[in-house]
Amino acid sequence: MIAIGNRQRIPVDRGRIRRTVRTALAALGVWDHELSLTLVDDRAIRRLNARYRGARRATDVLAFPLGGPGRPVLGEAIISVEAARRQARRVGHSLREELDLLCCHACLHLVGWDDREPLEARLMHLREMALLGRLYARPAPTLHVVA
Repeated sequence: MIAIGNRQRIPVDRGRIRRTVRTALAALGVWDHELSLTLVDDRAIRRLNARYRGARRATDVLAFPLGGPGRPVLGEAIISVEAARRQARRVGHSLREELDLLCCHACLHLVGWDDREPLEARLMHLREMALLGRLYARPAPTLHVVA
């Protein structure tokens, strides 16, 4: 089950987000796991980032893995749609494409990928591109890594 909550005001295509998450989970071999995804604004994600990571700034994605042996629950992901819109404008693609990327990014975090170190970030970016390649009939847009 994929539960999607929308607690922000920018219009988004929840059906597309659900398809993106479903495709990413299938590619990662966890298609049968539950995931909760909440779309928020910068203010909400800044508050959550401060509470759970001690960073008093907005971010684009927070992921909280909740699974364990024998538990078909992957976890919870939070995405700031305001951050996604800014990032999309900065690199020149659509909000939908940025949300696709951030959904894949969140799924990777939930299955254990990390991007704190430069090499890890590069490997994670390559995996994101592979996941996006499953979504698009054409090649995935060139998305820039922000280090």
